[in-house]
Amino acid sequence: MATHDYVIANQGFPAFRSDLNDVLQAIVSNNSNATAPATTYAYQMWYDTNTDYWYMRNADNDAWIQLAIFDQATDTVNFIDSSSTVAGISTTASTTVLTLANGSVALNPAGFVSIGGAATQDGELRFLEDTDAGSNYIALKGQAVSSNVTYLLPAADGSSGQALTTNGSGTLSFASVTSPPGGSDKQIQFNDSGAFGGITMGTTGQVLSTDGTTASFTDPAAGGTDWQAVKTSSFTAVATEGYFINTTGGAFTMTLPASPTIGDEVAFIDYAGTFDTNNLTIGRNSENIQGSAADLTVSVERAANTLVYIDGTQGWLLKAK
Repeated sequence: MATHDYVIANQGFPAFRSDLNDVLQAIVSNNSNATAPATTYAYQMWYDTNTDYWYMRNADNDAWIQLAIFDQATDTVNFIDSSSTVAGISTTASTTVLTLANGSVALNPAGFVSIGGAATQDGELRFLEDTDAGSNYIALKGQAVSSNVTYLLPAADGSSGQALTTNGSGTLSFASVTSPPGGSDKQIQFNDSGAFGGITMGTTGQVLSTDGTTASFTDPAAGGTDWQAVKTSSFTAVATEGYFINTTGGAFTMTLPASPTIGDEVAFIDYAGTFDTNNLTIGRNSENIQGSAADLTVSVERAANTLVYIDGTQGWLLKAK
C-alpha cells in the first residue's frame, strides 16, 4: 500500500530503481492508503484503507468523487449513486446469477425476485404497454398482510371459459364457472344446492307457497285463510291458518306463532260448542294479547274469532269473524 507524487527525480542507481518501484506500487494498489495522496491528478484513483472507500479525482482536480464502499470481510462492494449515500448494486454471489442480454434478463439458479416497499407505498410490478401505443402500464401491487402469502400457479392452461380459482391455501387452478340461470321465460330461478333450479309459473291468480320442503304455485286459500283439519289437542298455530277446535275431550291450548309480523292472522272456531265447559287457552308465546302480557281463555260456546298481530305493544288483537 503506497502513494506517490508520480515524479521521478534525477538520481543514481539503486535510488532510481526504488523510486520507480514505489510508483508502480502506487499504481497497482490504486494509491491505497489511510490518507489521501499529497500530490493529486485529474482522474486519479485512491483507495482509503481507513474507511474502505474507493475514490476518483474529478476533472478539475479539486475534489474526490466516491465510487464505492468495499466490505473486505465478506468480499462485497456497494457502488455509490450520485443522489444517495448507498448504492445500487450489492452482491454476495459466488457464480453468475444475473444475465443481461438485448431484450431479456435471466436469473440462474432458481430463486426469487423481491420488489421492496416503502413507509407509504407497497411493492409494485409494472408491465408497460407498447411504446407505439403510449406510456400506460398494468401493475401488480402488494398490500399489508399479517403473514407471507404465496400463490402456486396452475401447471397447465384451462379450457375455454374456465376461471382461475383457489383452494383457499394458495394453490390456484382453472375451474368451470357455475352455469348461468337456465330454463324458460316462464320460470322463476333459485339456487338449488349450488346449481340453478326453476319453478314453472302458475296460472292467473295462483300464489307461490311452500310445504317447508318444496315451493310451488297453488290456488290461494278461500277467503284468505287456510283452514285446517279439526284439532283435538294442544298445538302451535301458523299464521294465515284457521282451526276448527274440538274440546269435547278436555280443555287444551292453542299457542300463537313465534316472531309474528304485522298483519299475521290466526282464526279459530268452537267446533263442537264445548268452549263453555272445556275452555280453549290461547298461549301468547311471549307476545301481548289485546295489550296484556297474559294468555287468553275462551269460554264462550260457539265462539269464533280471528287474531291479527299489530306490534310489540298491543300484540294480537281480536276481530270478530
